[in-house]
Amino acid sequence: MCGIVGYVGEEQAAPILLDGLAKLEYRGYDSAGIAVYDGKEIEMKKSKGRLKVLNELTHDGATLPGTVGIGHTRWATHGEPSDINAHPQFNKNESIVVVHNGIIENYLKLKNKLISKGYEFISDTDTEVIAHLLDYYYSGNPLRAITKIMHRMEGSYALGIMFKDHPDELYAVRKDSPLIVGKAESGSIIASDVPAVLKYTRDVYFIENEEIVRLTEDTLEFFNVDEEQIQKEAAHIDWDVDAAEKGGYEHFMLKEMYEQPKAIADTFSPRIKDNDIVIEELNMTDEEIKNIHKIMIVACGSASHTGMTSKYIFEGMARIPVEVDLASEFRYRNPIIEEGTLVIIISQSGETADSLAALREAKGKGAKVLGIVNVVGSSIAREADNVMYTWAGPEIAVATTKAYSCQLVALYLLAMKFARVREKITAEELKSYIEDLKRIPDQVELLLNNKNKIQKFANRYLAAREVFFIGRGIDYAISMEGSLKLKEISYIHSEAYAAGELKHGTISLIEEGTLVAAVLTQEELYQKMISNMREVSTRGAFVLAVTNEGNIEVERAADYVIYIPKTNKYFTNSLAIIPLQLFGYYIAVGRGCDVDKPRNLAKSVTVE
Repeated sequence: MCGIVGYVGEEQAAPILLDGLAKLEYRGYDSAGIAVYDGKEIEMKKSKGRLKVLNELTHDGATLPGTVGIGHTRWATHGEPSDINAHPQFNKNESIVVVHNGIIENYLKLKNKLISKGYEFISDTDTEVIAHLLDYYYSGNPLRAITKIMHRMEGSYALGIMFKDHPDELYAVRKDSPLIVGKAESGSIIASDVPAVLKYTRDVYFIENEEIVRLTEDTLEFFNVDEEQIQKEAAHIDWDVDAAEKGGYEHFMLKEMYEQPKAIADTFSPRIKDNDIVIEELNMTDEEIKNIHKIMIVACGSASHTGMTSKYIFEGMARIPVEVDLASEFRYRNPIIEEGTLVIIISQSGETADSLAALREAKGKGAKVLGIVNVVGSSIAREADNVMYTWAGPEIAVATTKAYSCQLVALYLLAMKFARVREKITAEELKSYIEDLKRIPDQVELLLNNKNKIQKFANRYLAAREVFFIGRGIDYAISMEGSLKLKEISYIHSEAYAAGELKHGTISLIEEGTLVAAVLTQEELYQKMISNMREVSTRGAFVLAVTNEGNIEVERAADYVIYIPKTNKYFTNSLAIIPLQLFGYYIAVGRGCDVDKPRNLAKSVTVE
């Protein structure tokens, strides 16, 4: 959540800051601001609302001259969205300025201490506490002041800091909130995420917890909390700059849906060799795989839905018992982790706060942890025992599509690998699964090209007040993701139910005209699902069905049917989710919603 950009160099800072913040808009925000140092004074402009307001206030940065600056897009936590509560935040004499992502949990205690020392506060933010605390400890040495506040603050933070006494320097600090730095041709830059810096550099340093960076036009110096200088290695980013642009599509979300065939192929292709699954980065021997007695999958949001899907796959194909936990619940329930348990943490960003905390909880209990992430060098990637990357490329839209699809493929590969090593499937069965997997990109593209029919259907339900999704087994997991896609971008109330639970209360919500989306891709469950569809239909529901080609019997129970190509029963999520993504997208567009930046949501949830 929120976005930080900072620059020190030979070029004018303000336009670079505004450009970087624009690349971070997908993270979610309700206000924005920049501060630029012209060598004499630190000038600040900030405003509630979208970044375009700040662009207008500063004439695209022209009214704030100077070659050192920091910028921020804020998502309100402490204090309502307002110009005053927007970042950056000053100290009392405007000689220190701070931008902050995260939450300072003991800010009230610190604030009361500072008030007792004569400090006055004008905002409701925890960030202003940081600015005054720096002022309190500052005696001419920025590094010393920063390390002192790090010892006092509890919570999560990524900070960008400027000191008026040091006009050619910029400081960055990180604890449990993502931050990167890079060296560009004309200076040095900090940011919350890679898209903000791709225009200027492809070699970035991922800042570790409790590390400090001093940036000048020509140098990057790294320190630990004891003020000791440390050495770091840069990571090279291979993303195409165009991958972080819309490329002619109306929305990033639509563009990313159309990138799914390539992203899926990029994720599985390097790991299929001679009709075998080879996951080199897994770094697990066959003996270790055979000794896995239980898998615990921990994730948030859409990633947890991929975990739900893989529960059915791992148990059905590899015969390994699987628990799926929401990371926000896992971290607080004191989970029982026995010997032989593999914990899999799934996260697109690799920075999800609850998932990262769950990883540390699992490792603290002695579990081997595998991270499945999209962002190279992210916190989960670095802290997990092993990591498996999903090669989705940058995903900008808040509502995930291609990262979700790549997570599914990564889990398919793992399940196939484990099943073969444990001799639960034969070499011929594995070969058949691989052939089905290789067909998925073309099948996804076929479904995407059917978008016009789905758009026409979606236009009929723009005024819907609620939509229900039902399914059994893997289809229930698909329904959960379809429901989430719809509600997070269209703001229509939507719920997913295991179809067998309808009679246990939820069928009472069905009334005349209610839209029910039924997913039935598991052949052994066709008849039970058709019975459930008839149950809601007789109570007035309009039934949309998503099913496999050839299942024409479903037409007797459904009002509208979307067919998906046939594939292995374990891989149907990759196909059935496509029309549901398109349905949610076109509903949201038809209702005039901001598809890429839905209200109250952020791409990367880096605070609780």
